[in-house]
Amino acid sequence: MNAGWPVELHEGDVTLRPIRARDQRDWQEVSRRNRDWLRRWEATVPPSPAGRPGGPRPTYRQMVRYLRGEGSAGRMLPFVVLHKGRLAGQLTVGGITWGSMCSANVGYWIDEAVAGLGIMPTAVALSVDHCFRVLGLHRIEVCIRPENMPSRRVVEKLGFRSEGMRPRYLHIDGDWRDHLVYVLTAEEVPEGMLERWRTIRSGREAGN
Repeated sequence: MNAGWPVELHEGDVTLRPIRARDQRDWQEVSRRNRDWLRRWEATVPPSPAGRPGGPRPTYRQMVRYLRGEGSAGRMLPFVVLHKGRLAGQLTVGGITWGSMCSANVGYWIDEAVAGLGIMPTAVALSVDHCFRVLGLHRIEVCIRPENMPSRRVVEKLGFRSEGMRPRYLHIDGDWRDHLVYVLTAEEVPEGMLERWRTIRSGREAGN
């Protein structure tokens, strides 16, 4: 079993915990309500070289089985995001690589009904601190389509720096899409990402 997994992470009203088979009803309800909100940013499978479709989407249970297996193997941290105990989104730390790289990438989505409340920056901060301080990773990447301003605001609030564009990087919403690359290394947040986010939030509240 991965020494840093399974784990639950908490900050105020926000919790990250492993995705579960019994989340199916809540996960599908949130996904259904947000179908139009999320469609432009969802990963898709390109056709095969012979022109055949990429195959059917996995069922919820197949997805959970795969994610939990990857978590147990230490290659991924598949979280759901809870706000006040209710499922509000998903955050996955994927592509965990050890050796001389010690890096991972983070992807996320949030229920439109609670977007803009600081939930996802808090969730990202929790996951980054866990990756740096518990797992011992060195570098975190977040790759975002240039048009996805809500997701870009999350990492920009937290102080991720841009390393530029990766042209036609991922197959999203039916085609190969350009992505901006945002990066953070452990040395850039010696105080911890969550502590940085607390300071940012308290400064904003004081200015209101």
